[in-house]
Amino acid sequence: MNQSFTQMLINYAPLLVLFIVGWFFGARHERQHLARLAIAETELSHIIVSSERFYVPKIVTHSEGELVLGSVVIAQDYFKMVIAKVLSLFGKNLTTYETLLDRARREALVRMRTQAQMKGYNHIYGLRLEVSNINQLGSMVEAIAYGTAVISIDNVSAGVAISHSKSSI
Repeated sequence: MNQSFTQMLINYAPLLVLFIVGWFFGARHERQHLARLAIAETELSHIIVSSERFYVPKIVTHSEGELVLGSVVIAQDYFKMVIAKVLSLFGKNLTTYETLLDRARREALVRMRTQAQMKGYNHIYGLRLEVSNINQLGSMVEAIAYGTAVISIDNVSAGVAISHSKSSI
C-alpha cells in the first residue's frame, strides 16, 4: 500500500508542480495586465467615448471624422481552461472567461483611444465592440473596438463637468 502511494506521488508530482507554477505565473501576468490597463485608461480618460450612433458632437470647423479602431487577441492559459471545464460540468459561473473577455474589451478600447490621441482627436462616437472566439476551445478571443473620432468643442465643457461631479462625490 505504501509502495503504491509513493509510486503514485512520484508519477503525479511533476504534473502537480507544473500546474501550480503555471497557475501562479498566469495569475501574476493577468494582474500585471489589469494594472497596466487601469493606468492607460486613466491617462486616456480625457477622450470621451460614446456609443450613440447618430450623435454629432460640435466639431471644430473644417474638421472631419475618421474611423479609429483597436483590436487585440488575448489567450487564456490552459490551467484556467481546465478549471473552467470542470466548473462548467456543474453549471457554475465561469469567472475565468469573464475576466478574459473583460481584459480583451478594455485593451481594445485603450488601443482605439490611443490611436485617436495619436491623430489628435478628443471625442469618439458611434462606438461598437465585437468579440469573437478564435479557436473552438474558447481559449482565445479577439476583440475589436471602433468608432468615429472627431475634434470636438464639447469635450472641454464636458471635461470640466465631469471633474466637478467627481470632486463632489
